[in-house]
Amino acid sequence: MSPPSGRTYLDLVKACDSYPHIDISQRPYSQDDQTALYQLLLPGDSRSHGFLLPSTVQRMPWTSDFAITHNPSGPRSVRVLDPSNGTDTAHAINAAFKEVIQAASGSKVFGNLIRTHPEDYKVLGANYDGKRVQLLRAAAGLFGICCRGAHMTVYTRTAEGEIKIWVPRRSRHLKTWPGKLDTTVAGGIRAEESPFECIIHEADEEASLPEDFVRKHAQSVGVVTYVAESAAGSGGELGLVVPDVLFVYDLEVGSDIIPKPQDDEVEQFYLMSVGEVKEALLREEFKTNCASVMIDFFVRHGILTDDNEPDFLEIVTRLHRSLPVPTRPL
Repeated sequence: MSPPSGRTYLDLVKACDSYPHIDISQRPYSQDDQTALYQLLLPGDSRSHGFLLPSTVQRMPWTSDFAITHNPSGPRSVRVLDPSNGTDTAHAINAAFKEVIQAASGSKVFGNLIRTHPEDYKVLGANYDGKRVQLLRAAAGLFGICCRGAHMTVYTRTAEGEIKIWVPRRSRHLKTWPGKLDTTVAGGIRAEESPFECIIHEADEEASLPEDFVRKHAQSVGVVTYVAESAAGSGGELGLVVPDVLFVYDLEVGSDIIPKPQDDEVEQFYLMSVGEVKEALLREEFKTNCASVMIDFFVRHGILTDDNEPDFLEIVTRLHRSLPVPTRPL
């Protein structure tokens, strides 16, 4: 094996939580065009549900359902209008997003909309009369909304009690993070589903794990939150503000349970010792946010502690960053 790259666990967490630790909510008030952001506002709600780059605002083929405020003294904003006048606000917002995203896709101004995931993501803090607000997954980063994912680490123990972890390698044909190591089971959460239901179908599709077994034994163990600045490897535009929450699960299995690829997203599964996982992490073999999920696993299982990791407190803090957008409806 080649030696680690010289990176630390904190470096890996920072690579995931990569957006500067500033008050993002003040960026729409910036008078500097290079640092300014536009806040995404929804009808009847003064909270920022996302943050857009000026370059996104300039290139987006806006429809009449959006009002753009370019005030250089702030706040700069993109507001979704409600032509229903409150009779069906969620439907009006969703239709507005769908129309402008289709226009952007047709004009090919954003390359990531061409290779689109067919599902929608929901806007985490928005709900109108029990109806969710949602938009195309591939466009979530353009609007800077909070994305949701679900990750489950599957592990086993040897007769001596040593933890071993099932680690998949992503298929090399994927447009995002090809060939990187991943969490055992992981996926983006569709607008209409819960984090646990996401785990159930991803466990079947990616690892051939029986639904009944996963429902009975998978344990919800928390969340990892971060704000990323989209970079090379993410498959989309660069420099976007990407708030993200990952709902984290553990599944301890016996030696008779062996994950097997079922779809074409996983190339192979490896049963790795903690030492092997550590080496792979520090060689930066893991997809960026999966490295943070694995480090969170190390913290929760006492593998990484204040006694053996000098950056322990900052690591734990950075794994649970306060998000700059609302996480629940008004």
